[in-house]
Parts: sequence; structure tokens; C-alpha cells
Amino acid sequence: MSESVHPSQCWECNTYCGSLITMRDGQVTKIGPNPDHPGSKGAFCVKGIRAVREWTDNENRLLYPMRRVDARGSGEWERISWDDALDEIADRIAAIRTEYGPMSIAGAVSGAAFSRGAVMALLMRSIGSPNWMINQDLCGGCQALSEKLTGIPMKNGEDIDNTRCAMLVGRNPYAADPTQWRALKALKKRGGRIVVIDPVKGPASDLADIWLRPRPGTDAALALSMAHLLVKWGKYDSAFVAQWCHGFDAYKDRIDQFPPDVAARLTGVPAADIVAAAEFYSEGPSVFVPGHGIDAFSAGVQTFRAFDCLVAISGNLDRCGGNRLTKKPKGFRTYLDLIHDPQFRLPIEVERETIGAAQFPLWSGPEGWQTACHNPSVINAVLTGQPYPVRGMYISGVNIVVTYPDAARTIEALKSLDFVAVATQNLNPTSAYADIVLPKTTTLEEEEVQLIWGGPCIGYTNPVLSPRGEARSDLAIALGLRDKLAARDALTADFLPWADQRSFNEFLLGESGITMEELRVTGFAEFPYKLGNFDETGFATTSGKVELFSQKLDSLGLDPLPNYVPPTADAASEEEQNQFPLVLLTGLREKTYHHSRFRDQAWARRVSPDPIVQIHPETAAVYNIDDAEWVSLQTAGTSTACRARAQLTENTPRGVVATGMGWWEPLSDDPEMGAREININGAMSYGGPWDPVTGSSDSRGRRCRLSPA
Repeated sequence: MSESVHPSQCWECNTYCGSLITMRDGQVTKIGPNPDHPGSKGAFCVKGIRAVREWTDNENRLLYPMRRVDARGSGEWERISWDDALDEIADRIAAIRTEYGPMSIAGAVSGAAFSRGAVMALLMRSIGSPNWMINQDLCGGCQALSEKLTGIPMKNGEDIDNTRCAMLVGRNPYAADPTQWRALKALKKRGGRIVVIDPVKGPASDLADIWLRPRPGTDAALALSMAHLLVKWGKYDSAFVAQWCHGFDAYKDRIDQFPPDVAARLTGVPAADIVAAAEFYSEGPSVFVPGHGIDAFSAGVQTFRAFDCLVAISGNLDRCGGNRLTKKPKGFRTYLDLIHDPQFRLPIEVERETIGAAQFPLWSGPEGWQTACHNPSVINAVLTGQPYPVRGMYISGVNIVVTYPDAARTIEALKSLDFVAVATQNLNPTSAYADIVLPKTTTLEEEEVQLIWGGPCIGYTNPVLSPRGEARSDLAIALGLRDKLAARDALTADFLPWADQRSFNEFLLGESGITMEELRVTGFAEFPYKLGNFDETGFATTSGKVELFSQKLDSLGLDPLPNYVPPTADAASEEEQNQFPLVLLTGLREKTYHHSRFRDQAWARRVSPDPIVQIHPETAAVYNIDDAEWVSLQTAGTSTACRARAQLTENTPRGVVATGMGWWEPLSDDPEMGAREININGAMSYGGPWDPVTGSSDSRGRRCRLSPA
């Protein structure tokens, strides 16, 4: 037997941990961490070890193109060839495009952190449509827009390895990020400080020197108060502020409104604890470690702005042990670069018609972060024809019935479309409503190159296996569709000018000096970078500085300064508070699953067999709920409910309940596969209030009620 080890990286979340894949006689026998990887440094999670292999060789995997033979949702399919599948998709898209116009076609994908996002955007633009949907309004979008508006892109740039104090906000790295968890344990061991801000108790708060437990949705007041204290104490970087920050005087006036006693009243955190956290953070170097716990609120951008401005004034921006700005080698193109490259753009007057651009111009359209649509507005356009009809959809690598709030409305929209095609690794609640389903490759079958923010380095995904069955990559599918649509004169332009995956990857590497041959040997490529070289880089804002006072927000009539916005739950009427007396937190992380993926894997179901909702024992007693009992959960503003098992724990505050997301039943005979019954998004609204910048809805902090099921 011949055995070989191949360096690669895990492609299942945007931590991109370095991996070593052991092969014997053409089969994967082991996947484990790469201790030499500069980003993950030997960290790895159980999903990388177990889920990736089972995802590739799962008995439920989709291996061939399929055509629906009965009503949508019937679960009746017939196998067809790739030629037939692509011909039918091209015929249907071309017909819709002729009748309703190019903008009546929309795409849906997870986002531009992966190649499928850029490929989807460029395919839609080739058709002539600016409309493609991403998940980041629910996951990471508020963070990204805050960083863009402030001028400090620092996603995954947390230098925990060299810090003295790490401040985690709404983050559970124990389950969500093995790289951060490794670094935090090492920080604790060497005597560093850890501050945790989170309403829910977890492994990170157990590790913390101080744990602040704010009321859900009030975190911004803590950041503003800490900034007030640092300025009051003279422990901010006055030289950096004077040279590189715009609007400090107005910012100081704002933060002076949040002394610790005011922040304590708003958040429920004792003033003395706020002072202690500020003292730890002021010692520096300190690093802000954010999580999605503060992202998915209708004031998420303001909350992130409060923390981002704190990072900037405290002297922790782009320094060793602080928050590093995004680095990349000169000449290298990221997937986001492709989306914004002028050679791949539609005319600006077309992009301004992107659904959502009129209301959320910093999210959708030509000035948008990824230029993508506002998802709830697309669903509305499908069902109402406003602002114009959307009649066809191509969905790849995202299970929107499960991951979008208001599953019933998403299902209604999919049923009403003239045509739906879905590319996926397995049949799921979204593909149930497709006309054509296409088999997608997995991490072990794809070759990708990617900027790894946490290294920083360029990472490489190694295609150690040939595609199972007839599976194809996103790029291969898109290129096939491009050719079929071109033959039908149904393209506005060709924004996919590559012949294959290799030429696409070479285009990304560009003039960086990094080669595919190098990446195949090592699995990554490090590159030199500088810290704090602001004279060379400047800041990508109107002023060319860090904008504490955002001129872009001001020009749109929005609050230009970070501020505390009371959570939606506080604004509920007395009647609503009586009917829905609890506050719901969603997005609890589990080690076994990533969003809606891996739900059909037996090992994962053994570990986490059912959705759970965490309830404080005293809260459970009020509603006569026992531990492990199935309960019904309903949120304010909706008429539907979902089910979950009660888990009685003091980790959750009184009056607050917490649950995960992404649940569905892969082995169910029900065509919906439990997408409404056991999925929290079956009991959530995708309506407003929306964040005025990103259009994000409150997927956390909603009022809810529980009862025994």
C-alpha cells in the first residue's frame, strides 16, 4: 500500500485552517491539522476531521444532474445528462430574460468569502442582471460595513498570539474558531488578560478575567463608555488620533454621553465592571475579537462602529498584539476584488437598479460592499413584482429555505418562480423546490487559492480526489452555462473569461510572484507585510483617515457617529411585551454543524440529535417547562412556531432564551424536511426594522414566548 500526505486547507468556514490529508491507494484515510500553517498554527476542528470526508462520500450525496418530474416539493426526480440539464437551464433563463428582461434573473450564494460568490456575481452580470443574494446580512455584514465606513478593514486580523489583553464580544471561539481558541488558551497560560462581553455564559467566559453580561443588543453602550474612560484617563493614542482620525471632537462629545453609570443603566452591567474592563483593555497591546453575537441586529453597524472606533483611538490598530489591517501581496486578487474590478462591472445605471440599492445604497448596487441585493426585498419582488418582477433563480451552495428568516415566505417565493435551478452536494429543503438540481464538488475535489486573513498568507485547497459521480465545481457549472447562454444570444457580456479552474486561479495569483507549483508543495505561501505603515497605505475613506465621524453616513442623512440604539425588544408595546415576555438569542454555535451543513451525517446527529433552546431554570419553571422537553417557540410579529428541546441551564440569563440555527431533517419523508418545524427561521420574520446601512433584520434580540409542545 502506498501512502502520501498532501497539504491543503479546510474550505468549510472562513477560518480556512491548514490541513494535511493522508491518502492511501487513492482514498482519503485521514484529515488533520497542519502545524506549519501560519494562520491556524496546528488548530483544527472536528468538522474538518470528520465532516469533510463524510460529505464527499455520503450515501445521500447528489452525484448526477436531476430534473423534477412532479410538482415542486414532491421529491420526484429523474436523472438527466449534463448537456440536457444545461440546455434546459439556458432555455428557461433565455425565455425569462426575453419576456421580463435580464434583471428578472437572480442568483443566490453564501457570499464572496468563497469563489462561488464571485462566480455567481459574474455569471449574473454576464446575463445582464445585477441581482445576486448573499447571506452576509445575517452573518458578518454589519461588521464589514462598519470597517469599510470607518476605513479599517481588519476581518480576522486579531493578533491574539502577541496581545496582553483580548476582548471578546459576542464570540464563542470554543465552537466557532479553533485557531482563536488555541490562541486564547495560550494567552491565559502566559498571564494575559481576557475580557468577555456576552449575555450567554460559555467556555470563553469561564476563561475570562472579567465577564460582562449585558442585556441583549446593548453592547454599543459598553464600547462607548470604555472609549469615554480611555480619553478621560489620557490612555488613548493622542498622536495617532491627531494625525489619522477624522472627527475626534464630535466623537468625544458623543462618548462623553456614556459615563459608566449611564452605560450600567442601559446594559445592566455594573459600572465597576465596565471600569475594570476598560482598565484591562487600556494596558495594551489589546485586541478586539468580535463575533456574530453583535452582528445580526437592526443596529449592528452602529454597534460595530462603537467597537471599531475604540480600537482606532486606543492605539491598537495595525500593531503587534492588536487588530491587524487586512494584508495581501501586491498583484494578488481576492474574490471581492473580482466583484469590484471595473472590467467585470455592468453599466452604473444598471447596477443602480439592483434590488435594495435605492434603500440601502451602501449594501446593494454600485457602492455596495459586495454589490449584492437586499434579500427580503428580492423575496418581495418575487411575490409582488415590485420594484420589478423576479421570475428565475439560480442558487448554489446555500440552503436559503433554512438559512433565511421566514422559511414559509421563502418557500412561497420559490414555488411561485417560473424557474429554479439549484447546485448542491445533497438534496435539501431548498433544492426540493427546484426544477433542475446540479451536483457540486466538495472541498476534497476542488482546487482553490484564497487570501487567508489570519496568517496572513495565501492558502491552497488541494483537489486530492477526482469528483465523485458527475459533480462539477461552481466555476465549471458557470462556464458551461455561459456557453449555452451565448449560443442562445442570452448574454449581455462575458464576465467569465477563463477557460478552466487553472486559468481562473492563475488570474487570482496575478503578479504576486506566488505560483501554483509552490502552493501545491506547501499548501500556503507567506508574504512580507508591514504594520502601521499608514503613510504608505492611507485609509480608504473620504477624508483619507479613520473616520470616527463618517462622512459617507452623514451624506446619506444617517448618524455619522457611533451611537447606542435601544434594542428592538425594548421598543415593544406593553401588550407585545405581555404576549411575548422573553427575549430570543439565535445563532448558538455547535461543534458538529456549520450553519445548515452536515445535518445528514450520522456522527454529528449522535452528538447533537435535536435542536435545543437554552432556558434558565427559573424561567422554565414559570412556563412549566421541564429539561429535555419539546417546546414550541414563537416570536413577535409572526404566526408560525417551531419546536426545540429545552435545555435548562444557568448559562442563559433569566428572561432570555438562546438557540442555534440551520436545523432540518435530511432523512424525513416530508418534502420540507423540517425546515419550518424544527428550524428557528421557521418562526422568524425577515421584515423590519432593518439596519439602515445593511438592511439586516433582528435575527437576535426578538421578543418570543415558549410553551410545552
